Amino acid sequence: MTHRSLKFWLIGMTISAVVADSMLLPFYPHFFATVFGVTDANHIGLYLSACCFAVILALPLWARLVQHTGVLRLLVCTQVVAGLLSILCYWTDTLAVFWLVSLGMLVFKASYLLIYPMIMAEERQDRHGGTIGLLSVVVHLGGIVGAVLGGAVLQWFEPRQVFLVMSVSDFLQTATCLYLLRRPVNGDAGREVAETPSAATPGAGGTVRFLLPLGVVMFGFYFSAYLIRPFFVRHWESASALTNEVVSGLVFAIPAAIAIAALWLNLRRNATATAGAGITSALLLAAAGLLIQASDQPLHVLLGRCLFGWGLFQTTVRLDQLLFALSTPIRYAADFSKINFCQQFGVLVASLVAGSLVARFELTTPFVAGAAGLLLTAIAFLVLVRPLLRSHAQSPEPVRSHS
Repeated sequence: MTHRSLKFWLIGMTISAVVADSMLLPFYPHFFATVFGVTDANHIGLYLSACCFAVILALPLWARLVQHTGVLRLLVCTQVVAGLLSILCYWTDTLAVFWLVSLGMLVFKASYLLIYPMIMAEERQDRHGGTIGLLSVVVHLGGIVGAVLGGAVLQWFEPRQVFLVMSVSDFLQTATCLYLLRRPVNGDAGREVAETPSAATPGAGGTVRFLLPLGVVMFGFYFSAYLIRPFFVRHWESASALTNEVVSGLVFAIPAAIAIAALWLNLRRNATATAGAGITSALLLAAAGLLIQASDQPLHVLLGRCLFGWGLFQTTVRLDQLLFALSTPIRYAADFSKINFCQQFGVLVASLVAGSLVARFELTTPFVAGAAGLLLTAIAFLVLVRPLLRSHAQSPEPVRSHS
């Protein structure tokens, strides 16, 4: 099997996983209200925070274990367990047991995130920008399909059947891994990220200089961007007076559609720029989009959603591009797991804060708070990361820009 074929299959696995993970994201308030009779906003925020905490704890452990097993062999085991736990979530009828089983499911699901550094390790440095943009669009496209599919299941079927669809995704990933292991690249099935050393590897200290400042910026960005996620559908339904789950899922997925359009325009422009360029302007655009979404006019919400989607895509791609430009291929998995910790921690805190803000104030408060957070993140980038880029010993070569 060629590296190109391997990349194709790995991207397919990523799409499958993202679709499954996105099915309930816009609808957790509806799901808990329908299945368990829970309408407390604080409870929703607490559960989403617990989901992020499970991923935070699990991914570094999988990143260490993968050094001995290889990504594909690890996923064969973890995705089978995740699929079985997904089926168990369907049969669960008590809230406490659902928490326990669903969080356990996420612990095993988190292992699929290691596909990302595995793909990047296979790519040449000059292709990182294009690959990151492609993967970002894959994630957004999966978000569109997941949101629509989740809305359809909630509208026409029993809500817990969502987890049966999720289990299908897990088993598909398992089957794909088994297939890839039987068709190794260049006769070496164990290549992948399994050879990535741990954080204790000599020479790893050089990455600490950028990991902490970049981690702070990643935390601020993900906290601010995800602050609106748990209750966006409720805000949209309040502003539009529409309660159709499929329509709500489509509106929730607008940033994903914008990301696809952005990648197409970027490819046509064929522009180049150094890693880290344009992050500040993208953050400011996303902040403006959040403020416009706080309106009670449906057209304003849609416009703000589009602007937010553009800024979100540009910032996500450029920050990831910056990570891989400053890291080295042999440390991709280790450095990615540390930065992902900051990202997931930002989502965790956002979920807690969002529930508290909605419970104490109103549905539009997270939009204003998120916009303020993005402004502070832009300042943090200028103060903490940009000086690092100027003084970095090995200045990143020009790469494909997603501007």
